[in-house]
Amino acid sequence: MITSIGIIGVGGVGGYFGGKLCRLQDAAGGVNVSFVARGEHLMAIQKSGLVLRSEADGELVCKPTLATDDFRALPPLDLCLICVKEFDLAAALSRLEPLVGDHTILLPLLNGVDVYSRVRKVLKKGVLLPACVYVGTHIESPGRVFQKGGACKILFGSDPVRVDFPRDELSALFKAAGINAEWTPAIQSEIWMKFIFICAFGLVSAAYSKTLGEILDEDALRHAAQDIMGEAILLAKALGISLPENIAETSIAKARGFPYAAKTSFQRDFERFDKSDERDLFAGSMLRMAAELRIAVPKTREVASILEKRKPASNQTSLNYQPSIS
Repeated sequence: MITSIGIIGVGGVGGYFGGKLCRLQDAAGGVNVSFVARGEHLMAIQKSGLVLRSEADGELVCKPTLATDDFRALPPLDLCLICVKEFDLAAALSRLEPLVGDHTILLPLLNGVDVYSRVRKVLKKGVLLPACVYVGTHIESPGRVFQKGGACKILFGSDPVRVDFPRDELSALFKAAGINAEWTPAIQSEIWMKFIFICAFGLVSAAYSKTLGEILDEDALRHAAQDIMGEAILLAKALGISLPENIAETSIAKARGFPYAAKTSFQRDFERFDKSDERDLFAGSMLRMAAELRIAVPKTREVASILEKRKPASNQTSLNYQPSIS
């Protein structure tokens, strides 16, 4: 039975879905929701709760049972939503590991195609459900998360090593919290389709400091994004991932639906020299897979080189979670 829920990383994604799960503390007695956050955002949540503003629900004040920056304060978890950025993932997983049992449900809501393997290398126990998420959210100020746009939806599939895991209770839990979550047997295809879009536009937008509209307007940049998409498609096919034949065309069409001045999340992180970014989740994973599969990915390699010259990865500030001293 799912009664202890942990949200690891209470940014836009974790704040949105974690905030909704807080509803269950009153509606379904016995449910406890714990947030792991940090800094001023954590202090604001501890003082007044998390304020979630969304298009559909208006403004909600969401008060978790516990809000902390110390993993040692968390209870054993029945369900854990992992919502940190890639550069925080390894540290978060190492601190989470003692809290994960054989029946803990793990739902990583990160964007990469290799997230399952990254998590499994550290967390040997638990039911790890591959997932992807579509929601437009951000922290607008400490203690406040704003949602606008996106399907506000989680897609998840079976753990390859725990395919017999019954998903009914998890689906019912999400429904009770007002969360749109859907199980799909084609989760790897869904993860790759999202990755093809965000990887191509994220890398190009950051490397050339251009908005989505500017990329689409400039032939050379649009072609660069299309080339990276093509390279990702080659990798996916080599791994046996089924994709729609027109995935590149639909990705370009999807980009045209965004405001001209829209920046990718990766670009916004990259432009802050005091902040780490997720280049390893995008370019890094592409280059490693290409080497293993012996597939050339020249455009990805070229753009990764530009990123490294503009902002060397070795100079990035570490923002890993640190446990509090007690």
